[in-house]
Amino acid sequence: MKFSTFHLFHRFDGQSFKDVYDYHLELIELAEELGFDGVRLAEHHFRDYGVAPNLFTMLAHVAARTSRLRLGTGIVVLPLHNPVHVAEEAAQVDVLSGGRLELGIGRGYQSFEFEGFGIDLAEARDRFNEALEVIIGLWTQEAYQHEGKFYKTGAEVSLVPRPLQSPHPPLHVAAVSPETVTMYAERGLPILADPAATFRKVVKAAETWRETAAQAGHSPQTELVVARSVYVAPTLEQARADQARFEASFDRSRIFNERSAPIDPKTGRAAQGFEYYQDRYLKGGTLSPDFRWEQLEVIGDPARVIEQISVLKDAGFSNLLCDFGSTRPMPLEEMKQVMRFFATEVMPAFGDRS
Repeated sequence: MKFSTFHLFHRFDGQSFKDVYDYHLELIELAEELGFDGVRLAEHHFRDYGVAPNLFTMLAHVAARTSRLRLGTGIVVLPLHNPVHVAEEAAQVDVLSGGRLELGIGRGYQSFEFEGFGIDLAEARDRFNEALEVIIGLWTQEAYQHEGKFYKTGAEVSLVPRPLQSPHPPLHVAAVSPETVTMYAERGLPILADPAATFRKVVKAAETWRETAAQAGHSPQTELVVARSVYVAPTLEQARADQARFEASFDRSRIFNERSAPIDPKTGRAAQGFEYYQDRYLKGGTLSPDFRWEQLEVIGDPARVIEQISVLKDAGFSNLLCDFGSTRPMPLEEMKQVMRFFATEVMPAFGDRS
């Protein structure tokens, strides 16, 4: 099992944008020091939920401050971008980092962001699939031309620079719904399962991916990534108490609301292709502590956390993307201690990381 850290770049009240960046850059440097395998950064637009709109700019900066970490996106919202730019910028970061880029991609879901770019959320899946075709084409063909429904290159073009990794940087597609998992497994594209889905759903997603990919003739050794909210404390009692403290300090309705829901503004209902998620973002994020403890979060004392991670590993995931508190207003030194404790008490159970 590999371990990566997740960075949302959420801006809390009273923080400047530079405060947010400096906070996470320190944590990223600590992740390398502690032996984590990689980091992944989240893209968001137009609100404090995440203030890193261009992940390649940030990853280029991170590449200069690290030497070993895999540098990942989690995720680039493809429908909001020209795929030619994505292919170019990703290739440039791959070269600058010495071949450390991992490209996590998805279709996005926040109606507020799509409206800000003047893009119909109902087109997200079709735009995503076409953009992915363009990126892979540019990465793998010396000369490439595309003319589709949403994107076109016009003349035949050659990508400059080309990625350092061959045939291209690893790809992971954000997916958890059965339909999406099956669609990408048939193509051999590995998934990144999101932290808002229950253990049961992500375990099922991994099983479905492995079975479908094997039937389609793809390698069973492909790395699947699962994202989880992660917290480990010396005792179960402290973990439960800290969970309650975190929840009391943060208004989840700031994240889970109509602005973040995949709603078609023309109908007021779930946008086409997003029916699987239609309730998630309209309930104000109200979840009981027991539900989060039992079904959603990797949380507890070291023994419990190791057991939970083992369940994910046995299901077929080989990289745990750890969100140690992207929406918890935690002082920097306290967050560093959480990461150190996890690295010391949990990670050694899954092999030597030196």
